This record gives sequence, structure tokens and C-alpha cells, in this order.
Amino acid sequence: MEPAADDRIRLVGFDGDDTLWRSEDYFDDAQRRFEAIVGAYVDLDDSRAREHLYTVEKGNLALFGYGVKGMALSMIEAAVDITGARISAADLHRIVQLAKDMLQHPVELLPGIREAVEAIAAEHRIVLITKGDLFHQENKVRRSGLADLFGRIEIVSEKDPATYARVLGEFGIAPPQFVMVGNSLRSDIAPVLQLGGWAVHMPYHLTWAHEREAGPVDGEGERRLRTVATPQELPAAVRQIVETAETVCSPSPGQAA
Repeated sequence: MEPAADDRIRLVGFDGDDTLWRSEDYFDDAQRRFEAIVGAYVDLDDSRAREHLYTVEKGNLALFGYGVKGMALSMIEAAVDITGARISAADLHRIVQLAKDMLQHPVELLPGIREAVEAIAAEHRIVLITKGDLFHQENKVRRSGLADLFGRIEIVSEKDPATYARVLGEFGIAPPQFVMVGNSLRSDIAPVLQLGGWAVHMPYHLTWAHEREAGPVDGEGERRLRTVATPQELPAAVRQIVETAETVCSPSPGQAA
């Protein structure tokens, strides 16, 4: 069956954390400070402390969701586990302060990202699709200075095929008409490719273990994926996808007759 003539790109989505602004750096720093706190109680190497914290975080996702507040609660639980409940109230308070520090960290845009988003917004409708704690994400979007560029901002609890399908349905957009830009294969890339959309992967130098839990992209998904190293490459990658989609949609000379 020939692709529908309207399977041209009509919407470009952007992830927020570690795609538009730095985020994982602050989580990584908080983990290191957490490891130092519990390390005063037990002879536990950093990798084991980090693995235990991740196990607790992953088990709590269904209850706490993503974001700083869920991480803080998991840190407290993990600290009690690791120290055999010997951790002091003062050190638990230090863990709470870690969360407060993360919630107040500056919003630092990736170099060149504003110009890249502006260039893409000049040619396409764009939407911000980010996940995490609603209040914190709203705060970051507001302080980023990018909110005015997006026609719509979606803060979701999970990024899976069902979530993307809902958002696209509300836009009246079919998956082949959509491009998602993000750093996480698990959250930004794989679900969109699974639906039949397009994606631009821009890896970040740090990635939370949970976001690395994605299989390799191959087959049809590989054809619909572009990978870039910097924000400056994003407009060209999106244009390349647009050209490819238009080529696929264009009828042959015989069909045009």
C-alpha cells in the first residue's frame, strides 16, 4: 500500500532534560554526595551503593514517579537499608538538603540549543514533551527562557508508546508525521519508532541507568532514526528527515499521471 500523501512531517517534539538543558549532571553529583554520607557508616564501595540506590529507585517508580522528589525518598530508604537503620537524623536531613539543592539548581541550556530550536520552529510546529515532577518541570521550563518557542508543553509521568499516541492524537497527527528529538533511547526514541514515527537521537555524556534500558534500534526503526552529536546539527537532521519523508510520499511519474 502506498503511504498516504499526508505522511509528511507536521510536528517536531523535543525532550527537556539533557536535550535542552543540563540535568543528569546534578543527579550524578547528588548520588556521589549520597554515597559519601552512607560511606561514613559502612565499608561499601561506591558502585555497590549506587546499585542499591538504583534498585530502590526502580522499585519505587510506580509509587513516586520520576524526578527529584522520588529520588530523595528513595535515597532515604536506601540509606536506612545500607546502614542497617543506623543513619542519624542529621544525615537524613543532609539527604533532604540534597533534594532541595537539586530542585533549585540553575537551568543551564546546552550550547547552541536555543538557536537550533528557533531554526526548527521557523519551519515546523514544535512541542515540548518532558517527564518528571510537574512542579519542578514547570519551573525548569519557565526558567529556561524557551517556553515562548513551543506551541504546547506536555509534562507526562511516563514516555511510552501510549503516551506518544495520546499526544499525537490530540494534535491530529499520525506517527509518520512526527519527529522526536531527545537524548534517551528508552524514553525519546524507541517508543516513537515503535509507533512508526521519526526520531533524532542526541546522546548526552551522562545517562541514568534506567534510561539506558533499551534494545538496539534496527530494521525499519533504523531507517527512521538520525543521530547527532551537538545541537547545531539538529536543524539539518530534521530537514534530512523531512526530505526523506517527502520522497517516500511523492508518487512516481507514472502514478502522478
